[in-house]
Amino acid sequence: MGESEDVPKDFIKLQSEKLSVDEVSQLVTSPYCGAVSLFIGTTRNNFEGKKVVHLEYEAYTSMAETEIKKICRDIRQKWLSVKHIAVHHRLGVVPVTEASVIIAVSSPHRTESLEAVTYCINTLKASVPIWKKEIYEDEYSWKENKECFWANSEK
Repeated sequence: MGESEDVPKDFIKLQSEKLSVDEVSQLVTSPYCGAVSLFIGTTRNNFEGKKVVHLEYEAYTSMAETEIKKICRDIRQKWLSVKHIAVHHRLGVVPVTEASVIIAVSSPHRTESLEAVTYCINTLKASVPIWKKEIYEDEYSWKENKECFWANSEK
């Protein structure tokens, strides 16, 4: 495979089906890269002493995809050696222990991919219009990302 056959790609998907770590990892794997860094955000069973039954995610899909594309462009400007980027986010109901988001980045060396994954999840939470609802045993709560710029602008 020549370098031109392995051009950098971004894989963005918002879906209601269960996310696959294997699928996301395989999307970014490249023979030119010695590092694939992954972040997997999962549903935990508790929050501030309350039992979480599951999470529910909603998104403004077209805008969310546009914002994730911007994040990918930013990553490529900050870490020039990054090869492939994958961002898969679940929508709808996400049971406890299942993945809500999987981010994968490949690069020739680990430092760039690790830094890019961290930047990606932090920026996604701050700028992408995806909303999380936590369902507890006897109530629910729409969660505000503390990183989210539009939620904090009025405070």
